Formats: sequence, structure tokens, C-alpha cells
Amino acid sequence: QVNLVESGGGLVQAGGSLRLSCVASGRIFSINAMGWYRQAPGKRRELVATITSGGSTNYADSVKGRFTISRDNAKKEVYLQMNSLKPEDTAVYYCNGNIHALGTSYVMAYWGKGTLLTVSS
Repeated sequence: QVNLVESGGGLVQAGGSLRLSCVASGRIFSINAMGWYRQAPGKRRELVATITSGGSTNYADSVKGRFTISRDNAKKEVYLQMNSLKPEDTAVYYCNGNIHALGTSYVMAYWGKGTLLTVSS
């Protein structure tokens, strides 16, 4: 019914940049806040950045000044521009969307399958 698909992960050297993308599709009535989360090997999943439908953003302290989250509501896409990458950024990055699906009367969280970012030192 509703799908989120991430793309853009890969292998990058420390100090490099990369942009992740996520597109939502399916029977969508509206999308509220969206976000990016990540899970490093052996670690818990953590919030990276969120963005409301109006464009207000929040970032984890570890990525402030380096990452930028943005969205294109018309395209139902959310992006994460990552600069000055560090080895500790290595993780599977997951796209999240709080979505009101057509035919429902509620909003629920949807998740993509993730895309792997590896930052080499």
C-alpha cells in the first residue's frame, strides 16, 4: 500500500560527501514528518534528522553542521545531504515517514528497507 525506498548509499572516504534520497509511493493521502535514522553495526538505531511537512528540522548533535535534511512535498521525497563524513557515520540509513494512507483514519510510521553507507578512514 505504502512504500518508502532509499537510495544513494555507498562507499565514501572520510571527508567526502553523499546524498541519500527516499521516495514515498502508494496510496498516500498525506505525509507529515519525515526523517532519517541510522543503525551502525552492533549499535542501536538512532535518529539522525527529522523534517516536518512545513520544513522545520531537527538534527542529532553528532551531525549538526554536516548533514542537511530536506524534502520535496510534490515529489513525496526526502533527502539527506551528508558532508564532512566520518567513519563513525558508517551505518545503515533508514527513511521514515509518518503517513496517512488512503482509506485509513490515522497516521502511522512507515520505514524503508535501508541503504548502507560506509565511510572509510
